[in-house]
Amino acid sequence: MPGSPAPLDVRIQGAALVLPRAGVFSGRTAVHLRGARELVDETRPGEVTVPPEARFGPVTGIRVRQARLGRDEVVSRRGHRCTSGLRTAPDVARLEPLAEAVVVLDVLLDRCTVGESALRAPDGPGRTPAPAGGGPGRRAGRVPAGVLAAVLAGLTPVPQWSVCRSDGVFLVGVGLAWPQQRLAVEYDGAWHGRPGELARDRRLDGLVAAGWRVLHVTAADLRSPEALIARARALLSVEIGGAGR
Repeated sequence: MPGSPAPLDVRIQGAALVLPRAGVFSGRTAVHLRGARELVDETRPGEVTVPPEARFGPVTGIRVRQARLGRDEVVSRRGHRCTSGLRTAPDVARLEPLAEAVVVLDVLLDRCTVGESALRAPDGPGRTPAPAGGGPGRRAGRVPAGVLAAVLAGLTPVPQWSVCRSDGVFLVGVGLAWPQQRLAVEYDGAWHGRPGELARDRRLDGLVAAGWRVLHVTAADLRSPEALIARARALLSVEIGGAGR
């Protein structure tokens, strides 16, 4: 179609011909090179990072950023140099709109491209986040807790709430909750529905059996925060067992 940008793979090949030796592909372009092609928007420019002293750009169809990268922050994927997972994740988290960043990070986590600690954005360019730690069992519900808390801040959810039975025995812990209304927030990431999530589903069954309700949130929901807040308000306005907002 006339006027449409060339496919991202074509633009990557073209950019590689003129990219300085120390330049690397970064941001969503690095995510694409790492195999997450479903996240590609062909209308978006490709992204590269070059050292601050490099004289490069502007280049049509390419967004150029300047940052100093460590040797451990650069890898090779599909024949091109790009930022490592531990560098790409915080770059996306820091530079992209909140909801869009969560979608990308959700996929990176699902594919074990990066661990939970990589989501803590570095204090400045060129600084490497802490090494990734933990396995899939740590990811569910915890990674986007800060994002969800920010979106729902006006409704004052309580973080890290312990749900106990009527006799005081601990039942389950939830990342965000409104204890008085017995409403918990559960983030359904890209890993939701795997066989290993059986224990997670049983935990949610325990919540429901204890008289709690669960507000399920996906990355797509974060693209429409107003709608998500409206859902939360509607649930909070319903009295459960005599406890209302």
